[in-house]
Amino acid sequence: MPGVWIIAETGEQVFELLGAGRLPAADMGAALTVVVSKGSAEPGECIARGADEVLLLAGLPPGEPFGAHLPVLEQEARAASPDVILFSATARGKETAARLAARLGAGLCSACTAISFDKAAGAIVMERIAYGGAATQKITSSARPVLVTVPPRSFEPAQALDGRQGKSRELPAPPPSAVKIVERKPKEKVAKDITEARVIVCAGRGFDKKEDLALARELADALGGELGATRPLTEEVHWLPEDLCIGLSGVQVKPELYVGLGVSGQVQHMTGVRGAKVVCAVNRDENAPIFALADFGIVGDLYEVVPKIIEELRK
Repeated sequence: MPGVWIIAETGEQVFELLGAGRLPAADMGAALTVVVSKGSAEPGECIARGADEVLLLAGLPPGEPFGAHLPVLEQEARAASPDVILFSATARGKETAARLAARLGAGLCSACTAISFDKAAGAIVMERIAYGGAATQKITSSARPVLVTVPPRSFEPAQALDGRQGKSRELPAPPPSAVKIVERKPKEKVAKDITEARVIVCAGRGFDKKEDLALARELADALGGELGATRPLTEEVHWLPEDLCIGLSGVQVKPELYVGLGVSGQVQHMTGVRGAKVVCAVNRDENAPIFALADFGIVGDLYEVVPKIIEELRK
């Protein structure tokens, strides 16, 4: 059945991709189908949030990688002939999208931040950030299907609606995989996940030495937020863990409040905070690019300004 497919690992990914896929599906007058592992998302909730059909992947035996599902995914996709297949741009999502695209002989557009359907041309239109965030690239595809990866937190999760009807069915178990997982080692987290933070205080190269970052942490604590950083602090001088890096080479965040301290505001970094509702900046350089994007800005020495802000917050 033509339409928009969503292949996801978790319920959170499903709901966000439903938010991305509802508009093009509606414009095409086509169905929204969710493909997710059994137990990862409740079919009824997926339907309430916009899915017309939910396909449940069978559980895998211990040692079987997620890629073992590819033969079943290929078979179902060839039978249904969807127009678009959406994936979350996680490590596993990107791998699965690329391998499925190769199996289907289909095109793959990565890291898309907007997806629509051009009725006049009968084409899928995708947008993605290019040139380090300095431009937006628009890609039009009349071929079917087109596979698309979407960076996490690019779309608001679809909300549940009363009275929606849909169906679900379980997919057959895949054949045994030639690849076996012999050991799993979770990546050690050395910092908090800042992608869910409502307030982020971001430290930039305006700090003179590592010990001075205590000032940024103190402001983050006063605001009830988390500490983030620009790429130079995490990958060049290694003052902070890479998990805290915000931007093209790090994470994308959507806080209610973003405060940049000594952050110049290069596009590679600001691309990661495009979703922030309020952007504040403190920088001694009045020509710093961040001021062009900030809702509120203070031109001044952060070593003088930040203690005064903290003092006011604690009154």
